[in-house]
Amino acid sequence: MARDLLIGIDAGTSVIKSIAFTRDGVQVGVAATPNHYQVVEGAGAEQDMRQTWRDAAATLRDLATVVPDLAERTAAIAVTAQGDGTWLVDADGEPAGPALIWLDARSGRITEALRGSEAGRRIYENTGSGLVACQMGPQLRWLVENRPATMARAATAFHLKDWLYFKLTGVRAADASEGVHSFGDFRTLAYAPATLEALGLADRAGLLPPMVDGSRQTHRLSAAAAREIGFGEGLPVSLGPIDIVATGLGAGLYDPERETGCTIVGSTGCHMRIARSADAVKLNPDSTGYTLAFPVPGTFAQLQSNMASTLNIDWLVDLARGILKQHGVDKSRADIFLDLDDHVLAAEAGTILYHPYISEAGERGPFVDQTARAQFHGLTARHSFYDLMRAVYEGLGLAARDCYDAMGSRPVEVRITGGAARSKALRTILAAALGVPLRTSSREEAGAAGAAMVAAVATGFFPSMDQCIDRWVTPTLGAAQQPDPALARRYEALFPAYQAARRAAPPVWHAMADAIRGGVPQASPLPNPRSQP
Repeated sequence: MARDLLIGIDAGTSVIKSIAFTRDGVQVGVAATPNHYQVVEGAGAEQDMRQTWRDAAATLRDLATVVPDLAERTAAIAVTAQGDGTWLVDADGEPAGPALIWLDARSGRITEALRGSEAGRRIYENTGSGLVACQMGPQLRWLVENRPATMARAATAFHLKDWLYFKLTGVRAADASEGVHSFGDFRTLAYAPATLEALGLADRAGLLPPMVDGSRQTHRLSAAAAREIGFGEGLPVSLGPIDIVATGLGAGLYDPERETGCTIVGSTGCHMRIARSADAVKLNPDSTGYTLAFPVPGTFAQLQSNMASTLNIDWLVDLARGILKQHGVDKSRADIFLDLDDHVLAAEAGTILYHPYISEAGERGPFVDQTARAQFHGLTARHSFYDLMRAVYEGLGLAARDCYDAMGSRPVEVRITGGAARSKALRTILAAALGVPLRTSSREEAGAAGAAMVAAVATGFFPSMDQCIDRWVTPTLGAAQQPDPALARRYEALFPAYQAARRAAPPVWHAMADAIRGGVPQASPLPNPRSQP
């Protein structure tokens, strides 16, 4: 029987999925199970490592009930997962303790101190990635100080995808997309002793596994894993990149012919651009964003991420739902969202300014401030609910522009993915705010597809990633939506006010935070004087 299928595993924060694709990138089957983590005292978020592997293995077994002859038809398995966090194993390959996932913020004070130091700037200049509490480096520092018994048992420090890869193959490995942004130098794509020293972890270098390129090297499915998932021993397994890079790859971030970007419009917002060399990476004075190795030789994905994207829309929609329910009208969030497009587009553009910092965790891109809060400017008595909603959509568009500008020049075209990408109003406003054409990806599971694409190249289905993209990605991109010229001019004039208002706001945010805390001054989340560009 022909080995004509590839499986991508995508272990997200809320769901673990295994998805089968044909060699041409057509999705033929999905199996999913909820992921589980535990919130613990002191801003912690932990995950049971053994249970996570059992859940991932279960999705592979379940997929075999959806796709006939799956085990005999599968040519390779690839894995990607939620990024950052710390997954420690001992010398025997057993968990040294519960995993700290990316939502764990217990290293916040360590991170703030590092960000405000010269060491923090050196880390950023080496890795190209700004320090945040979710990263393995600060989390290891917290574990050293607070969980010495766990650290005494630890022999290897994994990210989640590395842990699943280890359980599939028995090989301790990392990939460059996470290894370098955590502990390396993006110019060399290798671990950097200077980065480890600046993090205060020079004596922990032995925890870091070798880095492998999953598009060039695979390892074999172990006998133990084969028994557990019901596949044949020896099947090639590829270690994919971090989920955000895999999603960018599957959704069309890379185009060999033009400088493209990719925006993921989800609960959070992520904005990526391709840098075609280390010299093309743009580091900003605020030390924010990430630089991640991309699975095309010599290229990088630079990204800035808003803490909240469609969460802003959900907030205002839910306010309306609450009022309607009080009057006997029960409408779902989806029903209201689908009804918004025409009303939002009919409202006058640019009469209210909105900053979409609705998350209680503040903002992380293109600046970092845990006290940042959403704000409207320019309200008058004539403004309606739909004017407010239009301002929210425009705030998302201007926030995307803010992020792209922090990474250098805006791409000539942006590909968008995520549930809200279906909204005509959001696409129209985003295209005009960025001033570039948009193309919407129809790929439903871009992260798993991106991982599977890495395996497709590694196993010889395609001789290069460029050719794989031609087959897997290009057909999924819709026609380019050009920005409306008049609307683009309006947002061009509005954008300086958007930036000026958010730069002036931190004293207000900090004072409000102090007042809410009962008058106890809050330590500045950005002691670095270069924090506000």
